[in-house]
Amino acid sequence: MNKIKLASVVVLYNPSQENINNISLYKKEVDRIYIVDNTDDNIKRINNTQKLKYIKLGENKGIAYALNIGAKKAIEDGYEWLLTMDQDSKMTEDIIVKMKDFLISTKEENVGLISPYQDIDSKEDNISEDIEDMIEVMTSGNIINLDAYKKIGGFKDWLFIDCVDTDYCMNLHKHGYKVLRLNRIVMKHELGNLVVHKLFNKEYPCYNHNPIRRYYIVRNNLYINSLYKNLYPEYCKRLLRIQKGQVKRIIVFEKNKFQKLRMMYKGYRDYKKGIKGKLE
Repeated sequence: MNKIKLASVVVLYNPSQENINNISLYKKEVDRIYIVDNTDDNIKRINNTQKLKYIKLGENKGIAYALNIGAKKAIEDGYEWLLTMDQDSKMTEDIIVKMKDFLISTKEENVGLISPYQDIDSKEDNISEDIEDMIEVMTSGNIINLDAYKKIGGFKDWLFIDCVDTDYCMNLHKHGYKVLRLNRIVMKHELGNLVVHKLFNKEYPCYNHNPIRRYYIVRNNLYINSLYKNLYPEYCKRLLRIQKGQVKRIIVFEKNKFQKLRMMYKGYRDYKKGIKGKLE
């Protein structure tokens, strides 16, 4: 492989001007960018060119649906690799260059996805390996293999928003593909509402998700457990333990406790009923 023909998809949802400006940070190193807008018409804020393809959905159809739109357009246009981006992620050109160089030079087989190391808290982690095959990585900043995408059936639209990345990675593994994190290539990633509380000399990170997000997180983690508990039993148990821990942190630290707990219970009930897709 001498050259990577790389497209990108970025999903918009009520973007700020800074979010729009983030696209220019990596525009040079990709051949085409599919900008999929999950909200109102933002085309006047975007220079719609041959490289930038603006796609208006007119309503919020969720992150998975929007990513699928971009992936299918890329496949139609003959691309084999796709960079998946969140609107608030700051991806720099040098990161993309390093990731493309890896794909050109690697002898790894069955690569379904490569990801940079996502630096969330700016704390130094003890990473011994340059490359790790991960159970899951966050969607933003990944370069996905579109042939693998087709074989696993893409992103699951019915998840709508949360656990889309978890499912995609686990589904790649289920079909024999690798999810490689390149630990020496670092991308800054900010979790918007993260607040770390201290109690009795212990730290408790709280994500302060709104009640609707809490609904999707509970419901979709339960679906992930049912789909992949045989493949990753301990990891799936850990996901469920985290949800139970979040209940305690909401009660102790967060605002709108009743609304959040009520929507979490609704997520549990809707999972039991087999309800999927967008919360109506």
